[in-house]
Amino acid sequence: MNAIEIKNLTKNYGKMKALDNISLNFSQGRIIGLLGKNGAGKSTLMRCLLDFLKYKGEIKIFGEVYNPGTLHQRIAFIPDVGCLDDRLTVAQTIQYVSEINDNWIDETAKRLLAKSDLPLNQKVKALSKGMKTKLYLLLTISLDADILLLDEPTLGLDIIFRKEFFNTILSEFYNEEKTIIISTHQVEEVEHILQDIVFIDKGKIVLSEDIEELKSRYKIISIPKDREQELEGISLGLKTEMLGRVSAIVRSDVEIPDCEIGVPNLSDLFLMKVGGSNEKV
Repeated sequence: MNAIEIKNLTKNYGKMKALDNISLNFSQGRIIGLLGKNGAGKSTLMRCLLDFLKYKGEIKIFGEVYNPGTLHQRIAFIPDVGCLDDRLTVAQTIQYVSEINDNWIDETAKRLLAKSDLPLNQKVKALSKGMKTKLYLLLTISLDADILLLDEPTLGLDIIFRKEFFNTILSEFYNEEKTIIISTHQVEEVEHILQDIVFIDKGKIVLSEDIEELKSRYKIISIPKDREQELEGISLGLKTEMLGRVSAIVRSDVEIPDCEIGVPNLSDLFLMKVGGSNEKV
């Protein structure tokens, strides 16, 4: 079943086309990465899914055309910046959010709070960015939502906070019925938890695929520089040279004797499909 179905979605900012007639489905129960350069349309897509922006096209959530009055409780969102009221304390913030949301799960909130070091009596404005993110995460996961959208949620946080953040998402929110969409530039940190990947560039969908299937079609080969002529006639993806060796992404069925073989990561495949200057495979 599709958690989200997008058909002919277009969003313009004046003369600039941020999203260009895209059609895309997000399956229920999957963790999906959304990868693109700055200005590619990732955040605009997120905000259209949340009905924050006016757009052309159609978006369905679990088969229903988006209706803020009935479907907003099925989607939770963690942006790259906090939208918290600096005047409130941590305790007041939790109380306020719990009172205005019918889908608040008090048991989850208490469990997360007990495991955190959030200072209940301290005002939000006095919190570090890491602590604000931790509070925002507590508030979001304590909502009984089916879809979680993450837009660069750990930007500017240190590696310990980033690791704790995603561990909390996996342990407290995700199951086979929940759907998570992560827009991030730090794809290396979340690649191991992603199941599907979407590449977006200049408002268009370049690729949408199961990650294991995508990686199974390619491999990285590495040979000494003086054997580079052996690559002639082979359709190459991203090609690099380092320390006297030449490496290239090729189709998985390409055979070159006595070469080192590796598995491309998502950054490699993204550069091949979107950002590389070599011929695309």
